[in-house]
Amino acid sequence: MTEHRAAEQAATDETVAKPAGTPPGDEAADLRDKWQRALAELANTRKWASRNAADQRLNERLAVSAAWLPVLDHLDLALQHAEADPATIVAGVQHVREQAQRVLSLLGFEPIGTVGEPFDPKLHEAAEVVEDAVVPPGTVARVLLPGYAKGDRLLRPAVVAVGAAPQQAGGPEAAAESRPAAGPDDRPGGGADGD
Repeated sequence: MTEHRAAEQAATDETVAKPAGTPPGDEAADLRDKWQRALAELANTRKWASRNAADQRLNERLAVSAAWLPVLDHLDLALQHAEADPATIVAGVQHVREQAQRVLSLLGFEPIGTVGEPFDPKLHEAAEVVEDAVVPPGTVARVLLPGYAKGDRLLRPAVVAVGAAPQQAGGPEAAAESRPAAGPDDRPGGGADGD
């Protein structure tokens, strides 16, 4: 009876594993078909994402370029009127600069680097050192070129002059200049004969 029961159990396991009326080869074909469809859907999703990313990059470039067109137009106008009154040219250039500043601001980039703030090598590029008793050491004494950042993303560091403590009149250089040159008698061991 044990063999008979084992045969019944095996038959029951086969009917649980596959639906009634499904031949064994059809189940494998069905799984293979689902797998191939999933691979095709994945490939299509990747192609769509690639096209979508390329379209987004192009749209961003178009938006940035369109934002700069008025600045370019105003520079062209300034060049056309180059023989005009110099004060008018200066006023026009200031207007174009303000317009360019607005474009950067619209893109999310704000100027960084102000006089008096502590020097930060992550945000500033030191071009000069200014020895001045009025400017605290390690602070920005002068902004040569403003930097721009959007949050923690740096477009360009600010190029600055950094304050340093002035050298004292009796500093290391003055001490070296006032010291007499070493003569033969000043060497260790005494005089010229080495006694």
